[in-house]
Amino acid sequence: MQLNLWIPAFVSIMALTSTMLAAQAVSDSPPDGLASVESFSSIGDTAARSAAIFTELGKVLTHPRCLNCHPAGDRPRQGDTRRLHQPPVERGADGHGLPALRCPICHGQANFDPAGLPGNPIWHLAPREMAWEGKTLGEICTQIKDPARNGNRSVDALIEHIGEDHLVGWAWAPGYGRRPAPGTQKEAGALVEAWVKTGAVCPN
Repeated sequence: MQLNLWIPAFVSIMALTSTMLAAQAVSDSPPDGLASVESFSSIGDTAARSAAIFTELGKVLTHPRCLNCHPAGDRPRQGDTRRLHQPPVERGADGHGLPALRCPICHGQANFDPAGLPGNPIWHLAPREMAWEGKTLGEICTQIKDPARNGNRSVDALIEHIGEDHLVGWAWAPGYGRRPAPGTQKEAGALVEAWVKTGAVCPN
């Protein structure tokens, strides 16, 4: 009888320890950086380690550089304060703007710092089904694993998408007057890979 009482207590203690270690790994990361994959190795429970790694990746996914292009509505947002885009523009049928005001009319092949204009050869909004604005990190995690809501990608494909995609990479080189996403694209890609390899577990 005593053993039956002791086992649940032990499990609870181990879960709490894993949570504390995850929090410690995240708190050790620099304010504008990302914790390394290795810093999570002390979390013995694989599921807890996976969720902790995604939580660290969440610093990128919930940063204005990403959220501004993953809005809940049809208008993108701008700047670190995430104000509505000015001039007023809308997503359009393909995410590249309305026929009279397509994204490339203002956004060129690269950033144009004298005018404060960001740029990329394929500048556009993320599809509606990939909207992250207003969602918890756990909800974003569940969404990013769903091919119906992540651009029809497997979780393995997310490694290359976040770690190497040129438009995603703009978040780390956003031009004058904008804070880049934390860390580097390579570090973010490494976190995605580690998250996938540990089971792609979502935080609560």
